[in-house]
Parts: sequence; C-alpha cells; structure tokens
Amino acid sequence: MRWAPITSRSLALVAWFWRRISEAVCPLCCVFCGARQFDAPVCDGCLGDLVRVTDPCGNEPPFMFVIAPYEYAFPIDAAIKALKFRRKLFYAPALAHLLMLSLPAFPDDVDALLPMPLHWRRHGLRGFNQATEIARPIRRATGLPFIRNVVRCRNTPFQSGLTAAQRKRNLKSAFAVKGDLCHRHVLIVDDVITTGETCRQLADVLLGAGAKRVSVLAIARARPG
Repeated sequence: MRWAPITSRSLALVAWFWRRISEAVCPLCCVFCGARQFDAPVCDGCLGDLVRVTDPCGNEPPFMFVIAPYEYAFPIDAAIKALKFRRKLFYAPALAHLLMLSLPAFPDDVDALLPMPLHWRRHGLRGFNQATEIARPIRRATGLPFIRNVVRCRNTPFQSGLTAAQRKRNLKSAFAVKGDLCHRHVLIVDDVITTGETCRQLADVLLGAGAKRVSVLAIARARPG
C-alpha cells in the first residue's frame, strides 16, 4: 500500500478539520459573558461595554508611546485580579486580544517585547508572570522576540497604596540588564499602569543599556490612591 505524499494543502485541510471539530465540541466562549464565539475570546457586546480611557495614547517621557486603552474598572479589574491571584490563566489570551487591538498605533520600528519582569521569589510563589502570559499571544501574532536578559533584582513591596514619592523610592535599583541589549525600540507589556513609575524605572535601565526608544502597552490605567 502506497501513501499519498503529504502536502501543505493536505496539512491545511487537516488543521481546518480539527479546528471545526474542536469548535463543535468545545467552542470558544467570551470570557466576560460566556457567549459562544468562533474568532475572538471577547464578544462584540462586551467589547463595546468596556470602559475606555478618554486619552489612551500619550508620549510621556521617557517613553516614546504609552497606550493603556481601558479604565481599571469592572470587568477588566476583576479579570486581571483573577489572572494574577487566582491562576485563572484563561483570561490571558482575552486580555492579549484587547491589547492587540491597539498595536496598529505603534510605529513599525518596535523590535522586541519585554513583559514586565517579576522577581524570582514572587514568580515562584505565583507560578507564572502574568505579563508574560499576556504577551505570549502578542509575540505569536507579531513575530517580535521576547527580551529575556532583563531581571527584577529586588523583591519590592506592592506599589498599591503608596504615594508617587514612595513608589519611586520603592523601585530604586529594582531592575537590571544582564549582558548586552541589542534592541533599539523596546515595547514593555504590562497589565496595569497607575503612576507609571514602575515602567519609568524600567525604561531608564533599558535606555542606559543601549535602547534608543521605549514604549509601553498596558491593558488598563488605574487612578492613584
């Protein structure tokens, strides 16, 4: 018996078949309302109901661009907390989907992604870095590499509840670049921006290590206090 040669067309047909089978057996559902979906983890209705920031894009120094499209309000805040503190990892692709809607606003010279680093102790306790989980689908969609030699070298206390001055002191010398940094325009990926001090401290380290530009993409902007 002779087998027919495997071609790219036959592989595509197999992939299409199994995708349809998986959709029928376990269809994609909107993470916020549970509505059946086939092409996105957030339905159009819920997407329209999310509270958007009136000025989601800016160029706050030392950043070239800062984009945080949503208010840190329900259901975004609940999804982020469930991901971070209750290991609800299925929220990560949905949050990444929301971020990817803003990618066309960035210039074409972005050449690397940097998920906000997590100290190894906190990473060990949590079991994952939520920024990395959110950034994975973005990496797959864009083909941009992750920067892996930037570390959080101090296990700083949580920033929530601190004043702007306290946040700055809390993050002093918190990040370091191990080795060379060969990327020119780094896009930091994070979940929430409040005062922006964490990203600012990280950006200063990246610029000092040789990056020419640093931008930030976060899901939500929270109000200080």
